[in-house]
Amino acid sequence: MAIGIVIEIPGGTQEQYDKVMEKMRLDINPAEGGICHVAGPTERGWRVVDVWESEEAFQKFFDTKLGKALKEAGVPPLQPSFFPVHNSIIKAA
Repeated sequence: MAIGIVIEIPGGTQEQYDKVMEKMRLDINPAEGGICHVAGPTERGWRVVDVWESEEAFQKFFDTKLGKALKEAGVPPLQPSFFPVHNSIIKAA
């Protein structure tokens, strides 16, 4: 079953986000198990909302790529929240 993940980054910035994305190069090397990713600013920092095939797939990605990129970009430790995905609609570009 797919899972949704919400990550709130208090004080997080677009600059940090862009650094993380640049380091991981997901545009040419997509994350295995990742289904959908959106991110943007909030009143308190930055928010990321993802859909993954499983929590295990996300954890493997975090352990092998994301954790290091976050640390290098100066992002503080994260507390993702997970929820089961009942439905998703992704509009093709």
